[in-house]
Amino acid sequence: MSNILTMKKIFLYIAPLLILASCAKNLDDYNYDQKNPAVVPAGALFSNALKALSDNVTTPSVNTNVFRFWVQQWTATTYQDEPQYDFVTRNIPQSFWGAFYRDVLMDLQESKRIATEDEEVEEAVRNNQIACTEIAAIYAWSGMVNTWGDLPYTQALNIEENGQPSYDDAATIYADLLSRLDAAIALINTGEAGFGDADLLYDGDMAGWLKFAHSLKLRMAITLADVNPAEAQAIISASASLAFTSNADNASFAYKTATPNNNPVSNALNPAFTSRRDYVGGKPFIDELNSLNDPRRPFFFTTINGAYVGGGIGASNEFALTSSPSNKVIAPDFEALLMDYSEVEFILAEAAERWGMGSAATHYNNAIEASITYWGGTSSQAAAYLAQPSVAYATASDNWKEKIGIQKWIALYNRGFDAWVEWKRLDYPQLSPASGAVTPNIPYRLTYPPSEYTLNETNVNGAVSKLGADDVSHKIFWDVN
Repeated sequence: MSNILTMKKIFLYIAPLLILASCAKNLDDYNYDQKNPAVVPAGALFSNALKALSDNVTTPSVNTNVFRFWVQQWTATTYQDEPQYDFVTRNIPQSFWGAFYRDVLMDLQESKRIATEDEEVEEAVRNNQIACTEIAAIYAWSGMVNTWGDLPYTQALNIEENGQPSYDDAATIYADLLSRLDAAIALINTGEAGFGDADLLYDGDMAGWLKFAHSLKLRMAITLADVNPAEAQAIISASASLAFTSNADNASFAYKTATPNNNPVSNALNPAFTSRRDYVGGKPFIDELNSLNDPRRPFFFTTINGAYVGGGIGASNEFALTSSPSNKVIAPDFEALLMDYSEVEFILAEAAERWGMGSAATHYNNAIEASITYWGGTSSQAAAYLAQPSVAYATASDNWKEKIGIQKWIALYNRGFDAWVEWKRLDYPQLSPASGAVTPNIPYRLTYPPSEYTLNETNVNGAVSKLGADDVSHKIFWDVN
């Protein structure tokens, strides 16, 4: 009996050890910091980069993105620094620069590296993932060139080896980006998966990414039209039929109703998120909408006693007496557009004017109808709008840049950054500088951020010497008119 008891005691000691031994290989599961993982999946980094990219070009924060003010779609009620082009006080160049480099491009580079090294993923899927990271990065890089001109590029994202990265010529960067875009397109297999639900633009649909890539090629090509027309024409000719063909193809980022995944516009304007009342519609923009009886007005702005009333640019405005962005625009789950079908059709209308590629009027009409129906209007409203002599392509103006430029300005509503680039490029609409402006002209570029003068002094000074001065009056290389 005593032997049996002794054996039972021994078993009671040994059993837990056996259990622990059998589970030892799983103990690491309990030693995992989910908030600070040692390895981050490529898809998670890709998602984060896409959100950061969308936030950076969409936010109306006066600390980061003030381009809606500069193209006079919006203006401010009380604080006029940013509508008057004072972007030094809040260090806007630093914020915009940092968000691109740190939050977008670094994550995309790491996502691409991890995807490239992942041998457990089929080659076709891996190639699709690499293509997605490249297309998103090219979108970001091209936006940065359009903002600053020369930039740290080839050495920019490897701080360990290049603590003080050199500046590359803006035109050279653009040429390389177009080559990279061709390489990314060649990698895409529309019959295979990509990033799946980590893809916050197309939910893993590679056919959507392929159209987006060709549409981005059109945008970049038309940007070069005044400095390299032959190349621009060739690119557009090759990609026109492969780009967006309807609003269903749009590169749109779907925000959610709750923070932190809500549309950043809602943070600045929606009463559920803020009590501030700082933004109203700009008078030049709303006056143009009123003069054209534009059917998009109720989707763009609120009314004041049944009328659409714009605020002075650079002047104090009373919120209660001025139209403000509509409930649609300030909704927390209102999507952001990185690029849309309307923009593609405007590009093709311009290509038709420049090089006889199709009917400019047909593409112009398609662009306007696409914009009106996207915002919630009807095809019959679009037809009536286009029938007006002040809108119809044949009679709106003798200057194709003017009629395309004004309508593109309207269609790019709530996309202040893209509208600013197009205003610089087409020189329409003809906008007057803000009242009390601190510079003689609406800015053509942002100045380099202070961090570059602190951490990369030699190289930024070299870039500035090429300009003559680091100021807002210097145009980007493609802006020659």
